[in-house]
Amino acid sequence: MAVDIDILAAGSGLTGLILYFVTGAQWSSWHLFTLPIFTFVFIVFTSLSIKKRFKDSSKSQPSTKSNSDEKNGITIVFGSLKGNSRTFAKLTSEKLSNELNRHVILQDLKDITDPEEFLQIQAKEQRTLLIFISTYEDATPPPSAKWFLLYLQDAAIDFRFSKNELGKLTYAVFGCGNSLYTENFNKVATEIDRCLSELGAKTLLATELADENTGKSIYGGLEGHYSKWSSKLVSALESKATGKCGCRANEDSVTCCKSPSTNSHSKETNGTNEVLIESDDDDEGGNKDGEEDVMDLEDMGDYIETSLPTKAKGPPKEMVTPLIRKSLEKQGYKIIGSHSGVKLCRWTKSMLRGRGGCYKHTFYGIESHRCMETTPSLACANKCVFCWRHHTNPVGTSWQWKTDDAQTVCQGAIDNHYKMINTFKGVPGVLPSRLAEGMQIRHCALSLVGEPIMYPHINELIDLLHAKKISSFLVTNAQFPDEIRVLQPVTQLYVSVDAGTKESLKKIDRPLFRDFWERYLDSLRALKTKGQRTVYRLTLVKGYNTEEIEQYAKLVELGDPDFIEVKGVTYCGDSDASNLTMANVPWHEEVVTFVRLLCERLPQFDLACEHEHSNCLLLANTKFRIDDKWHTWIDYEKFHECVARHKATSGAETFTSLDYMAVTPDWAVIGSNERGFDPIDTRWYRKSTAKKNLSGC
Repeated sequence: MAVDIDILAAGSGLTGLILYFVTGAQWSSWHLFTLPIFTFVFIVFTSLSIKKRFKDSSKSQPSTKSNSDEKNGITIVFGSLKGNSRTFAKLTSEKLSNELNRHVILQDLKDITDPEEFLQIQAKEQRTLLIFISTYEDATPPPSAKWFLLYLQDAAIDFRFSKNELGKLTYAVFGCGNSLYTENFNKVATEIDRCLSELGAKTLLATELADENTGKSIYGGLEGHYSKWSSKLVSALESKATGKCGCRANEDSVTCCKSPSTNSHSKETNGTNEVLIESDDDDEGGNKDGEEDVMDLEDMGDYIETSLPTKAKGPPKEMVTPLIRKSLEKQGYKIIGSHSGVKLCRWTKSMLRGRGGCYKHTFYGIESHRCMETTPSLACANKCVFCWRHHTNPVGTSWQWKTDDAQTVCQGAIDNHYKMINTFKGVPGVLPSRLAEGMQIRHCALSLVGEPIMYPHINELIDLLHAKKISSFLVTNAQFPDEIRVLQPVTQLYVSVDAGTKESLKKIDRPLFRDFWERYLDSLRALKTKGQRTVYRLTLVKGYNTEEIEQYAKLVELGDPDFIEVKGVTYCGDSDASNLTMANVPWHEEVVTFVRLLCERLPQFDLACEHEHSNCLLLANTKFRIDDKWHTWIDYEKFHECVARHKATSGAETFTSLDYMAVTPDWAVIGSNERGFDPIDTRWYRKSTAKKNLSGC
């Protein structure tokens, strides 16, 4: 009997019963009483466990199949390159789940491996399909949506597919694009709409062609479009559920309200009754890992309430929308007013610790820890493949936004810069003397991001900087020749010369202007008219422009710059905005070879300086070599004296780059053992790379 009790104690219910018979144990009245109880408990707990496992399993799998118990649910898919489509899709999922208490499935188009099966399931289950999609370069979809779009295009013209193939499917498309790209504006969104319609799907709402061009969009940018569209979406879904608008779902079909034309879209004009019909990518923001913060709906609502005009024509809109602000702030930018920004450069931090300055310290004698990196315009007219900000800033070809005055921009940049410097108090390794000097700005790099020369009050801003004894290093992307000509004297004016031919310039800079090449050449000619120091900035991208030495040499003749900086491209990590990899980064010796070959074709130039750490070299006009000594450094006090006299005489008293040059120290000159590293500092190596050759950045 002891064996019998042990067996029943070890197992319960059916398990105990099986063990009981296997062992040949004998029955007793106690067993007959307890066995049904154990069996009942076992069955209940087993069934609950199986149900929980099935429920957890269905939750954890991002299957393309919808829940068969959720008729008339909502599926949201997105194809996003840099974040916006994904952000709006997530916002919509939360909105519909919370406000309408609807069953919502959210999915990235990259996870849909079989579009045909996916769409058939959506139609069979009579779900509403919401598609958020961006249009990228040359009217192409994001890579994640390429297969989905290709399937739709093939199916729409395949005679084997019925014209009512997706007759039970209801859909709406939200496209993200930029009207600056007129011929391709939201092309992918309109193409998806066309294909779904030809396959018999019913439109819940007209396709929304959202425009990130805040200056021209009648809704103030993507957020404005989304706010309007999402409100319509909620109303349409509520009406569809109740059948009030004629949208009815039954076991056999879906009958939904349709626009007068199959492909009627939410179009807008640019104020001249010209329909805008082109696009580029939607997404100015977000992170590579897809874990960007979704903005609060309250933040978006506040923006729409204060910035959205009631008519197509109205006061200028703000350049920085909530999406752009959130993305830039996450990267460490401090936003000033509505269109400016400032950020602490890594070389500023490096020099505060006594670990060396940037190439401008080596070439021109700036003090990196006293340099402020800022821009009065976050917008740019290019989308360069090597953009180190991954295109998280706006784009534009002219100034069309609300404008902050120069004093607001200048003081805002200075105040925010000092706040960031102040955070280094007490940080291990920071030198107290450098920190104290850092609280006295002496240089300003107007090159943070965007195109500073677009800012309407750029000359006033430069005057304010000079009045505070702050030197000015301004970089322009060679697309605004008229603005270059009227620019007040700056300490040093850079023009980015990113390619030697029209084809490679389009490939590298991806400019917005149609006449980009003509503007490019005219900008170089405009540089020749400036009396102060001018620089060509060449960024070498292996596989793009490293073979164009002859063409570069011809471009040098147009602008006749004082200096030519040649720098290997800096790899800034993986980005959906660019296909650059470490393979596109030239080795330092490859940059040296390029510079020597270029120098052979430019008899008036010679190699002057090197900053190995930045993979950068300087060619200087031989007029700066006096008594066999290079004079590439700047006498900043002398410059401020010259610019003060120039201003006091309303430009009558002019000066040239030779009037404020200074001797270049031996350690900065090409061929020195230091290779451009200031010997008063200590070069710091990361532990993992301490024994490696760090010839690049």
